[in-house]
Amino acid sequence: MKAAPQVRAGLERRVVPYPALRSLPAPAPLAMPEQRLDQGPSRLPPILDVGLRRILLIGLTLALTAAAGWRMTHILTPGGLGLADLGMLVLFCILFAWIAFAFLSGVAGLFLTWRGARARWRPRPVILTRTALLAPVYNEDPHRVLAGLEAIHEDLVACGVAELYDIFVLSDTRDPDIARDEATGVLRLRARTGAPDRFFYRRRALNRDRKAGNIAEWVTACGADYEGMVILDADSLMSGDTLVRLTAELERDPKAGLIQTLPTIINGSTLFARMQQFAGRLYGPMVARGQAWWSGAEGNYWGHNAIIRTRTFAACAGLPHIKGGKPFGGHILSHDFVEAALLRRGGWAVRMAAHLDGSYEETPPSLVDMAVRDRRWCQGNLQHAAVLPARGLHWVSRLHMARGILAYATSPLWLGFLILGGLVWANQRQAPGAESSAALTLFAVTMAMLMAPKAMAAVMTLSQTGARRAYGGAARLLAGVVAELVLSSLIAASMMLMQSRAVVDVLLGRDSGWNAQTRDDPQISLADAWRRHRRHTATGLAWVVLAGLLDPMLLAWTSPLALGLVLSAPLTVWTSRAHAPGRWGIFQTPEEAVPPRVISRANALRLRHEGEHAARREIDRLMSEPVPPHIPAAVRVRPRRQEADVTS
Repeated sequence: MKAAPQVRAGLERRVVPYPALRSLPAPAPLAMPEQRLDQGPSRLPPILDVGLRRILLIGLTLALTAAAGWRMTHILTPGGLGLADLGMLVLFCILFAWIAFAFLSGVAGLFLTWRGARARWRPRPVILTRTALLAPVYNEDPHRVLAGLEAIHEDLVACGVAELYDIFVLSDTRDPDIARDEATGVLRLRARTGAPDRFFYRRRALNRDRKAGNIAEWVTACGADYEGMVILDADSLMSGDTLVRLTAELERDPKAGLIQTLPTIINGSTLFARMQQFAGRLYGPMVARGQAWWSGAEGNYWGHNAIIRTRTFAACAGLPHIKGGKPFGGHILSHDFVEAALLRRGGWAVRMAAHLDGSYEETPPSLVDMAVRDRRWCQGNLQHAAVLPARGLHWVSRLHMARGILAYATSPLWLGFLILGGLVWANQRQAPGAESSAALTLFAVTMAMLMAPKAMAAVMTLSQTGARRAYGGAARLLAGVVAELVLSSLIAASMMLMQSRAVVDVLLGRDSGWNAQTRDDPQISLADAWRRHRRHTATGLAWVVLAGLLDPMLLAWTSPLALGLVLSAPLTVWTSRAHAPGRWGIFQTPEEAVPPRVISRANALRLRHEGEHAARREIDRLMSEPVPPHIPAAVRVRPRRQEADVTS
């Protein structure tokens, strides 16, 4: 028993001089205590003074909501305020406040985007600290992950800072074939790059606490050697220049605990993915700048493409388990929001670097795959209801979690609003004092506020010659905006029902599980789409019949939702098909017009990895077979001669 530590120490001394044989660097443990939600400071000192911005934003939101609610009250009163009217009024105020808040935040983002368009280029800063790039994976395609990491490393080499960044593949993979490809892939990556001491691999025996637990285990084992850590998803890419600037911001701001970038969606190949990619690229920067404007040091964390101060994370963000069973109890699924709130509770700033480009991710290729991901996110966000009462959290951190909950709760709220609206319409149809013109005006104002952020971003882009050309010119840009508006309106009805079903499932205690995300073209058949959408189609047909019998005007107002539900199955099939970037000349993004080096390199490396798949399988087959001993030809022939001599 006493010899075991000596043996382990001897092995460590033997392994250290040969980095290519190590799966992890020498241990650098860092304590990461579990945080308590029932204890915390009574008051948090401010870090950035943005109080006036928040007062302005929230004050205007309440003022607009009060005016719209007052107008809605007058619309509902001619038929008498019944129970359905009151319910519709409450839902309207909640949903209108949600729209008004996003609209006002978008206006702030528009101004900041316009001002930032004239910002000067700044030289790349000099950095001194070491940073770890962490890629947690779970049954992902190793070719995609390793190609991206190799491209990032090459970009860091081109920037002359590769020695300051170590790359870790942290595997929770359960499939043994995928795990073997991960391990051998990292070894090949070390040999190919000539940097064996920059790439490391670790596969956990137990998947405790999923992604959050995976990262926490790395922090407790290796975290003390690194000032910062950048969390990557399986589909994440970041340019070397962006990583250097992100690291420099962490070095320059001693109060920063976490700095989040805005990932740009890339590599969309289906019509659905390309639509999401176009919308995110065109509207996303303005929305992100608006959120950063009022969030200040109480920003949010999206779980990837962000840099975190390692020791701060270890001291403040050890996640506890929530009491009770699934789906609300157990480990925290959507850990990112909670980790951001705990970092701010610990006195550290959490902010967004919306001005930095060069941060990328991918999106699900179809509506069905988006719904599967949303189901998992829905459970994680609703679980935050148990974290909201935690002591010591900043009220803006609570607001982020509340907005995350509402992001999914708004779907059943909209569904309830439509149902109550139909009942109220039936009652007021017979009331001579019904103010149809006032209702139409209020509807138009609400829709205008809902669409305004998209219109503002499009106008801003059209006003800039270089940006306009990057989207294929004014005509293609406008065509893309219209096509995205039409398609998203048709898809919205199915998403509303899917998210409403997800909320009900969570409330009934049904767990979402933990599955790898689909990232490549799904090739959904019409039969499969029909199985998934048959209830949506039936709901749409029923609404058409009932609304048509009730009042043709009601059917006309709700026709986009009804049409989206009736056509949900073929729409899903059509949008899940491959869509070439140049087809119809729409949905082009700047990253397609002039691909950044890291994206082009990652795509090329992925193709090479896939092309080597058969060769790697053959090598695995040969290595698994027993190796026969080598016998010289002369030795093999001699026994036959001796046998012949004996016979004669």
